[in-house]
This record gives sequence, C-alpha cells and structure tokens, in this order.
Amino acid sequence: METSSLEHIYQTHHKDEDRHSGQMFPNERGAFLKEHVGTGKKVLDIGCRNGALTKFFVAGNDVLGADIDSGSLEKAHAALGIETMHLDLNGEWPLQGGAFDVVVATEIIEHLYLPSEIVQKIAYVLKDDGKLVGSVPNAFSLINRVRLLLGRKRFTPLGDPTHINHFKRSELRNILAQHFHELDIQPFGSYAWLDRFFPGYFSFMFFFTASKPRR
Repeated sequence: METSSLEHIYQTHHKDEDRHSGQMFPNERGAFLKEHVGTGKKVLDIGCRNGALTKFFVAGNDVLGADIDSGSLEKAHAALGIETMHLDLNGEWPLQGGAFDVVVATEIIEHLYLPSEIVQKIAYVLKDDGKLVGSVPNAFSLINRVRLLLGRKRFTPLGDPTHINHFKRSELRNILAQHFHELDIQPFGSYAWLDRFFPGYFSFMFFFTASKPRR
C-alpha cells in the first residue's frame, strides 16, 4: 500500500518522538484510561499508534485501534493482538453508527483539523450512553505562556509541528458539549492541585470523560 504524505509525516514524527522521549506520564495516563474504560466493552482507540496506552485497557475488552501510521498499527497488533484499522481520522470513518461502548482519544484531537467534526464523528460511532475518554495538552498553562512570551516554543504544544489545534479548558468543554453531556475535565500535572485556585494555569494536560445522551 502506498504511503500518503500525511502518513509519512507521522511515521517520521513517531520515530523521532520514540527516540527522544516516547509517551509522557504513561502510567498515570494508563491508570486513568483503565479506570474509565472498564471491562466488557467494545472500544475504539483513535490515534492508538503502537498500543503504548492501549495496553492499559485491552484486557477484558474488544478493542479496535485506528491510526494513520500503518507501521505503528502492525506493532500494536503484534504486541496486543488487537484488530486495527488504517485510517486518516480527518477523512471519512468507515464505521457503523452506534457500534462502540467507548471511544478513547488520548492526545489526538489537537492533531486533527476541524475538532468539532471529529467530536461529531466520535458521537456517531458511540452507542447511546456511550463514553468518550481522552486527554489533550493544556496549551495555555502559565509556563507555556511565559515560554511563548520569551519567544521559546520548545516544550510547549507549539513546539510540536503536528499540533494543528490548541486548547484551553473552556474551549475543550465547548467542543465536547456540542454532542455530549456529563462532562468531566480534570487537570493533570505536577502542580495541577493549584488549578483549584488558578483554573487552567498550572495543569500540564486535561483528562476528560463525556457521555453520549440517550435519544
């Protein structure tokens, strides 16, 4: 199968990321996913890459991993035995409506064009009362603002050339609320406890869950 330009970009990006740092806070993110995905579920993991986080919730679940990087999908299948789908998430999703109990979207929405449409697609493939579980970087934390003010984009979301969109908490909530209810957005990071006093300034990323309303 011919590799698209976008897939080549992500294959290069993933190799570079794995070589330098790999997944950040994998155990903490994995614990959050395991808790909120549960077991006995049919799960769609969008942007699953090589299954580095999928492994935390694969046991007891029927998981489909979707990603644009076919090489990473092969690794996920080999390591976890999950079904995989080669998919550009910006395009059409050849998936049946109401097919999944849970959709996992960890650090993926910021990589995609038109996030409102992505959230709509997620809602479509979920069953009524289905759950979206995911995370996004907090692009507008205090440390990121200071770094950008000083002209230093390294170690900020702007430093990742594959980040198309950047979110603060209120923007994330507004996008999710278009198709979901029972939203829970939690700050995460070494100083996230300070978010109770200064919301949005001290969290490294946001963990979130949202439920699809019953029709």
